[in-house]
Amino acid sequence: MSALTGAAAALLGVEDEARLARIAGRAGTLPPPARLGLRAGAGALEAVSRLTTGRSLDTLDAGRRDALCTLMPGRFTEAMKIPLLLAAGPELLPASPPAAGQARPDAELDCTPAAEWPACTTADAVVIGSGAGGAMAARTLARQGMRVVIVEEGRRFTAAEFRARPPLDRFLDLYRGGGATVALGRPPVLLPEGRAVGGTTVVNSGTCYRTPERVLRRWDVPADEFGAHLDEVERTLRVAPQPLGPLGRNGLLALAGAERLGWQAAPLRRNAPGCAGSSQCAAGCPRNAKYGVHLNALPQACAAGARIVTHAKAENILVERGRATGVRARRPDGSFLEILAPRVIVAAGATQTPLLLRRSGLGGHPELGRNMAVHPATTLAGRFAEPVVAWSGVMQSVGIEELHDDGILIEATAGPPGMTSFVPPGAGRALRRELAGADRLAVLGAMIADAPSGRVHGRRRAVVRYDLARQDAARLRRALLAMGRVLFAAGAEEVLTGLHHRPVARTLDELSAAITLAPAAGLHLAGFHLSGTARLGADPERAPVDTAGRLRGVAGVHVADASVLPGCPEVNPQLTVMAMALHVAAGIA
Repeated sequence: MSALTGAAAALLGVEDEARLARIAGRAGTLPPPARLGLRAGAGALEAVSRLTTGRSLDTLDAGRRDALCTLMPGRFTEAMKIPLLLAAGPELLPASPPAAGQARPDAELDCTPAAEWPACTTADAVVIGSGAGGAMAARTLARQGMRVVIVEEGRRFTAAEFRARPPLDRFLDLYRGGGATVALGRPPVLLPEGRAVGGTTVVNSGTCYRTPERVLRRWDVPADEFGAHLDEVERTLRVAPQPLGPLGRNGLLALAGAERLGWQAAPLRRNAPGCAGSSQCAAGCPRNAKYGVHLNALPQACAAGARIVTHAKAENILVERGRATGVRARRPDGSFLEILAPRVIVAAGATQTPLLLRRSGLGGHPELGRNMAVHPATTLAGRFAEPVVAWSGVMQSVGIEELHDDGILIEATAGPPGMTSFVPPGAGRALRRELAGADRLAVLGAMIADAPSGRVHGRRRAVVRYDLARQDAARLRRALLAMGRVLFAAGAEEVLTGLHHRPVARTLDELSAAITLAPAAGLHLAGFHLSGTARLGADPERAPVDTAGRLRGVAGVHVADASVLPGCPEVNPQLTVMAMALHVAAGIA
């Protein structure tokens, strides 16, 4: 604990002992991988302190701590700052604004905790996962008169919880592994995945892009049929352009910069009727304004007779003589329940679906777990003379599509303080100064259409490997420069690059030089849109799932989540996944 306290003091520039103790205490509640990394990093920093000064880190004054931080590799410092800033948020960063107005009532759902569910039941179909794909599949089958049971590993969250609990506490509960899933590679990529009734639709940004026609052509998917499914999804989610009122200055600056460049840009289409711009989408909307599937498709499925079992982790699919016979799920206490059914629809997500199929003895296809695209995202911030207060307004507000045909999609995006993927530069007192001026930063994010170069290993716990393709690294550099152009055009005095070797650029030329010199391993990346690990296709050698969504090699098992997408959808994939699930479920019905 003393080493962790010393590391927090050195890297965050905090000297107050009571504040340091609270930060260290919150760090102790972070997911195990983050805690392990912090302890190892704190130990390394402590060892360097004793080696260079002969003293423990927590006994050094602020000047010596700052000097010590400069001795550490830039990647080390950046990796330590991310979980420390998450733990230190309430101490060092502004609080998220309170939710204004009344919340939309929570929907009626037939949810039963696994502890209260019988040991053995029957159904016509079991859907594993209650997110975008699972919800639409369950609704379709229930409306056809089938007895449907949805098995969900997470639990149900309510708007009252989102209003009463701080964003950090909600964040740790709402994400698998507390949001600490990382793909190993150069560079490593953060992979946050939602785990709740409603899946990632509870914590996504609410951005709703239709699948581009060029993507459908590449996937050999009939545009007319898929377009009808997209229409139905848009009606379900109540998709509409984001009004300007709650947009926030972060989005308005993105619009202004794009307009001055003559670039195509507009407020995003979102499933958020009544959004007041609390910027807390990533930790659950405190107004229930974001219309995730927990507020539409799932209650509609329940109204048609579907039931949801929560806190139930699907352990394996039961199979007899080459045909599915049900699902075995584990309760939190380690006991099991079985739901016997002739149809199993797997919608556990791109990392968990391959694991479940392997545990079930259904992972024999050589391409299962391969071909993963992550739609890698990177961010840039511009410092302005006047306050921006990026966390006051719509979290993801404006889309800049000028370079979209080249595989680059730029969006104005800023989450709750301390919970964005942008990491301010510096350490120690320099970082504190950056945090003090955080209200003057506008943040843009860019996602690129990537090659499917990831792979999910494992049966119990996902081990993800993702190596950024060379052409994708070049596209990311182009995206960074494009975001810088927008920010400078909007009036930014300087741009914070997120690159530790050159963290600040005051001109476009300086930014271009910093980006050119940045190695691919030095880019800060996150992947929010994982897909392709059980891709759908006509070729049985290349696709584990056929064009109707049926898992090859077994009868009665279908896959209806992002893992069946044949490649990167090039847009936020919520509509695409839900439309694909409609396609799969229609075939079953």
